[in-house]
Amino acid sequence: MSLPDIELRRAIIDTCLAMNRLGVNQGASGNLSARVDGGFLITPSGMPYDETEPADIVEMAFDGSYAGERRPSSEWRFHRDVLAARPDAQVVLHAHPTFATVLAVHGRPIPSFHYMVALAGGDSIRCAPYATFGTQELSDHALAALEGRRACLLANHGMIVLGNDLKGALALAVEVEALARQYVHALMLGQPTILPPEEIERVAEKMRSMKYGQGGGGEPDPDAPRRRG
Repeated sequence: MSLPDIELRRAIIDTCLAMNRLGVNQGASGNLSARVDGGFLITPSGMPYDETEPADIVEMAFDGSYAGERRPSSEWRFHRDVLAARPDAQVVLHAHPTFATVLAVHGRPIPSFHYMVALAGGDSIRCAPYATFGTQELSDHALAALEGRRACLLANHGMIVLGNDLKGALALAVEVEALARQYVHALMLGQPTILPPEEIERVAEKMRSMKYGQGGGGEPDPDAPRRRG
């Protein structure tokens, strides 16, 4: 019998390997899910990504049941809850990148010190309160921190990002980690200037018009250069 969603399963593994290669994650500590009809696929619990095969990717339903021999990631609850609550998200990526985690262990959000914070959906990247991994409490905190956002930090833990697809989720995770690194370095010189909410909304609107980070093809940016002829 053929394995369902075989190409998506392979793409999940490839994305996990890229997470480690790009420094977004280390070892098997992160996890990744992608929506499918009737539920979602999620990485298995505790398996090194370079040893994971498509059959190891776990199919789950929104009632928390799963199929197959592998157990789903211990963080399946927030993957399930986020995908159920956010129809705009097709992918949930969780990882422990160094600089995002440095801020998270201090319970610090990432404010709008740089306009690229707008990529995460607002004028800050919130930090959810701490709760034990794998619990419903953690899932509830994550959902609240992600309200109106596509990324958040988890106190004393790591980050979550949402994506329209696997490529987009990975790209946003890389960007959030870059922002975290820049913010940590900026704090070494003192408190950086924070851009006001109205500027972040202006930036967000430009990004939406350009479909920034989504492959382009949006409405023309009024400030863009014009081709002659």
